[in-house]
Amino acid sequence: MSRTTRLFQLMQAMRQAAPPVLAQSLARDMDVSLRTIYRDIDSLRSLGAVIDGEAGYGYTLIEDATLPPLGFDDEEIEALVLGLREVGQTGDPSLAQADGRALSKLKGRLSPSQAHRLEHAVLSARHFREVPKPGVDPRALRQAAWAEMRITFAYMDKEGAASERSVDPLGITAIDNAHCLLAYCHLRQDYRSFRLDRMRDLVVSEDSFRPNRVPMLREFIERIRNDPFASANTRTLFS
Repeated sequence: MSRTTRLFQLMQAMRQAAPPVLAQSLARDMDVSLRTIYRDIDSLRSLGAVIDGEAGYGYTLIEDATLPPLGFDDEEIEALVLGLREVGQTGDPSLAQADGRALSKLKGRLSPSQAHRLEHAVLSARHFREVPKPGVDPRALRQAAWAEMRITFAYMDKEGAASERSVDPLGITAIDNAHCLLAYCHLRQDYRSFRLDRMRDLVVSEDSFRPNRVPMLREFIERIRNDPFASANTRTLFS
């Protein structure tokens, strides 16, 4: 790990921890020595970060002077919180963890009054139906879509019929309380959606379909919008 990366991670760890956070706790979380933590805190202070406290008493990150405050109005703050809380409720485990990290980073770049509004937002999100757990690694699936690499996987449809699919992954969306992969299926020679909880044995191939993901995704979404036989819930997602 580079020193720059470690300093950024230390800032993030201090934002997330309840202040004051002890150096021993930071060293344990980051898997470094106490001496490294003390040295890195001194480095952050020299770069302009305002960090209160000292060894033995704990540290509190007051502000990050190296980053200018972001400007949002009150409605934008509420929208950001609601969106991130929705991710925390319905996202896969890695995205659910990213929800808290993103909120803490955002809070660190807001003015004190807006940071307070962010922390005590009026809006939140709660779901009482659990989203089915994915049968494949969502991070690998997202990366394959971004990299525009063809994938293969085993799939079982709602009738219990099993098949092997080779598809071009275009995007992932939430449909009827389940996460679905939008893709071009080479078995069916057409666009299809696949529930992640019914997918198994994901393999990312070396075959690229770059640079076609964005136009293909637009075509698929437009087709859903204009399909009179698509469910109302599905059309609403893309309207």
